[in-house]
Amino acid sequence: MELKDTVEMMNSEDYKERFRAEYCQTVIRYGKLKNMLDRWDEGKLNFAPTCPRSTYNMQIRAMADYIAVLEARAVMEGVDLSN
Repeated sequence: MELKDTVEMMNSEDYKERFRAEYCQTVIRYGKLKNMLDRWDEGKLNFAPTCPRSTYNMQIRAMADYIAVLEARAVMEGVDLSN
């Protein structure tokens, strides 16, 4: 799934659909950042990052925490996050 595939869900009247879209978007963005950080670690980036690595490390930790919160809420609120 790509970000563009979540547009319809984000515009839904159903909050559970919007919830799923938010979760999917966060997981997609997390994956892209993780991929970038992995390439950085391997010395395979084709650009020079603007921010220090510590900033990206804080961001990916925050994103992982947010994904965990969304997953916990989904269980409590009965939202199916499977695609």
